[in-house]
Amino acid sequence: MNELEGLTALIIEPHSGMRANIHSMLNMCGVTRIEHASSSNLAVKQIALRSFDMILCEYDLEGGQDGQQLLEDVRHHKLMSFSTMFFMVTAEGNHSKVVSAAELAPTDYILKPFTADRLLDRLARALDRRSAFMPVYALMEAGDQREAIGACLEGEQIHPRYAIDFMRLRAELHVFLGEPDQAEPIYRKLIDMKAIAWARLGLAKTLFLRKQYDEAKGMLEELVDSNRNFVDAYDWLARTHAAVGDLAKSLAVLTNAVAVSPHAVRRLRTLGETAFEAGDIAAAEKALKQVVAKAKYSEFRDPEDHVKLVRTLVKKGDPVAAASVIRDLDRSMGGHPATVLCSAISSALLHEYTGNEGRLNDSLGTALEACAEAPELSSDIKLELARTCLENNMQEGGTALVREVMRNAPNDASIQQAMKVMEGAGFPDVARTLAQESRQHVVDLVADGAARARSGDYKGAVGMMLEAAAKLPNNPAVAFNAALATLRCLEHEGWEDKLGQQAVSLIGNVRRLDPGNPKLGALSALHHQVLKKYERNARGRMTTPA
Repeated sequence: MNELEGLTALIIEPHSGMRANIHSMLNMCGVTRIEHASSSNLAVKQIALRSFDMILCEYDLEGGQDGQQLLEDVRHHKLMSFSTMFFMVTAEGNHSKVVSAAELAPTDYILKPFTADRLLDRLARALDRRSAFMPVYALMEAGDQREAIGACLEGEQIHPRYAIDFMRLRAELHVFLGEPDQAEPIYRKLIDMKAIAWARLGLAKTLFLRKQYDEAKGMLEELVDSNRNFVDAYDWLARTHAAVGDLAKSLAVLTNAVAVSPHAVRRLRTLGETAFEAGDIAAAEKALKQVVAKAKYSEFRDPEDHVKLVRTLVKKGDPVAAASVIRDLDRSMGGHPATVLCSAISSALLHEYTGNEGRLNDSLGTALEACAEAPELSSDIKLELARTCLENNMQEGGTALVREVMRNAPNDASIQQAMKVMEGAGFPDVARTLAQESRQHVVDLVADGAARARSGDYKGAVGMMLEAAAKLPNNPAVAFNAALATLRCLEHEGWEDKLGQQAVSLIGNVRRLDPGNPKLGALSALHHQVLKKYERNARGRMTTPA
């Protein structure tokens, strides 16, 4: 019990009586610094404000989100530290479903009803594991994933009882650093040691990232067939089908995943988008209505969901329902910075359908003006706005949007999608010209930056590439070369805190935009080399006394 003194806890439980009961049990275990949250929204706000040593979360939360979705939300948005122990409190009837469904598993499960002694046993077990992993977690929190891999190897030797967990984390770190080829043999060894479903899923991910889609698909299909509740395997199988252009199969897999886990907003959103792209308007409407309804209970609402639902309803031919969705957007998300833009785009789609030319032009004007102030708008919605402009005598605004999407395109498929918008509006020659100009623009930017670096003008190369990265935040080639230029400048010109922070941000963008980039591992290695040269961690802090 002495080990628990001074630790902080958050109880997430909708019923006041149960909150008080768990609070009392924690006190009996020696935990006295305890906070409460009665809903997922309140929990997110507390977790965002401070770090907790442990979180005890009821699985059956009220308001449309369960404990598993809450856990996925806080991890997806990186609100919870690696060292936080997350306990899922669940009834016996939910246990098998919860355990089998999630790759992002909690630290442990506590089955109701339970006693203070049972709780103490669970806490002690988790604390022992956390203590073993703290050296790794500290390095990861500091951004030193490369050193964390070494700490995992040491941990396997010092704590053999956790060897499998250290191996899993080591494989995940290799994937994070852009080295799926180094993660693959670890996962294969884990599968040989013990046929663990998550190890097979990890192996399938490494195959996916290396574009070995057929082998990945076969493994994922086996996982889904052997465990109908393993929703993360469904997600990756759907991604694999989409990567090879089979939207019908991707849609079918996502539909099955949602049947197993019906509350995950991100999965529902992907289902709605895939269904719309595949031409299944009924399925798109059903999924996107659920997204809009369920997101009301989340701290991470996105007004673009309303635009996608309006687009679907207009496509279906239901302007009354579309108008209702726009009113809901204005009323429920009035304080969101993107609401004015998304409302204007939605209104333009509705007025285009009803033939109200005057209000259509007003909405398009408002949308174009607001779009200039919202670079974070997704390319999908930008292209929808571009199409509406191009087909309604606003060619200049529509063309500018298409050009912006093309220059920011993560791959050729995205450029082709933008070209189709121009071609569909009757401008095939302009589409080809824009695509050629956009590709050349990126090539020229990268070449100019590389030429400056070769001539020794590292500062000039960094300045040029950082400016390009600011203008084209979603172009993976620009992000990669900006990161490379920044690291080369640090390597040759000396350490600068600001550049060191920018390097971390740029490498993070490359991981987000192009996780399968075969050069990502080399970029991560160069970053690690620069940090070691100046005795810094990834946060830019000195690792040894000055």
